[in-house]
Amino acid sequence: MFGKKVKVGVAFGGGGTRGFCHLGAIKAFEQFGIDFDFIAGTSAGSLAGAFYSAGYTFKQMYDVIKNVKEKDIRKNIIPFTPSKIDGVGEIIISNLGDINIEDLKKPFAAVAVDIKSTKEICFAKGNLAKAVMGSCAVPGIFQPVLYDDMILCDGGLQNTIPADIPKYFGCDYVISVDVNKSRTYGTDSVKFLDVVSCSIRILMRSNALRGYVNSDLVIAPETKRFKSTKTDGMEEMIEEGYKATVDAMPQIMEIFSRRKKVKTERNKDITFIM
Repeated sequence: MFGKKVKVGVAFGGGGTRGFCHLGAIKAFEQFGIDFDFIAGTSAGSLAGAFYSAGYTFKQMYDVIKNVKEKDIRKNIIPFTPSKIDGVGEIIISNLGDINIEDLKKPFAAVAVDIKSTKEICFAKGNLAKAVMGSCAVPGIFQPVLYDDMILCDGGLQNTIPADIPKYFGCDYVISVDVNKSRTYGTDSVKFLDVVSCSIRILMRSNALRGYVNSDLVIAPETKRFKSTKTDGMEEMIEEGYKATVDAMPQIMEIFSRRKKVKTERNKDITFIM
């Protein structure tokens, strides 16, 4: 649709099951002929980004996810203890295969955190399922993922909206999708999971600002009424993502018509697997 003058990337942010909004955004991108040069994702955004980078259409992604239940993702043997995250890997492998990131149709990076080194890890190559599993492994909810000599946890601990990553890979502009703009709410519960979830939201609040600063446009659907740990309201979340993206379409198209920018220097605090 567009005569590409610039390279534009997209960053899909974390937000648990609120990540269903990403499908709505993808539906709108597809409808308006938007074609990105690089795709980055954190946590739920890495799962959506992996399928998007593989060339899956909105309908294909919807067909994959519509029958996924919470028990398919969180497989706790003992209640109120962190679950293995194998279910996320199974979704990827059963649909995309046990492939490497470099086998995808579009350049892609998943962001995780290595709690051994405490560094942010940007996976632009290597096993896709492992990278996405690590990116999605929310502490207290899921067990960490062992990958080579790293112990991976949710990328949102350091970079919940990875808008800087596409710029490191040569994009002039980045459009981000923040499915968790209400992340700052607290809790009056002292239950273990509620306390852990609230603690993580507090941590992510400050690094979400980094994502906004590095974005040229942020699409932020209204998701406050949805729980980030429940699949209830999937259809409504998809619709919220779609509406917010359609509303932003004039700004999106304007970005694609801009001139090139000076490239960003690579952040030395991030370990790039590439």
